[in-house]
Amino acid sequence: MTAAVDERVWVRVCGYAALEPENGVAVLLPDGTQVALFRTSDDTVHALSNLDPFSGAMVLARGIVGDRHGVPMVASPMHKQAFDLRTGRCLDDDRTGVPTYPVRVVDGVVEVAVG
Repeated sequence: MTAAVDERVWVRVCGYAALEPENGVAVLLPDGTQVALFRTSDDTVHALSNLDPFSGAMVLARGIVGDRHGVPMVASPMHKQAFDLRTGRCLDDDRTGVPTYPVRVVDGVVEVAVG
């Protein structure tokens, strides 16, 4: 049996200590993509697109981080739609969502997978 090989490219985006619990920060990937990083109260890091699909503005990193019925979420600062931090699914409109990105912390540095 062979072990699975991770073919993704991991990009170092910021130090873990720069992420305050229950807050977001926007980072720019090498291809120009804006990603919103969030650290929840249980110290889990999530990454999703910074683009609010309802307003078209790059603002999700400035949203209100919280929990809706056990689901970690961020509410857009524009129109307050909530997005599941794990899946990107809009909790207020099942037809809408935002892309999510694999994220990990290695030696105190947050990395996002691209490609």
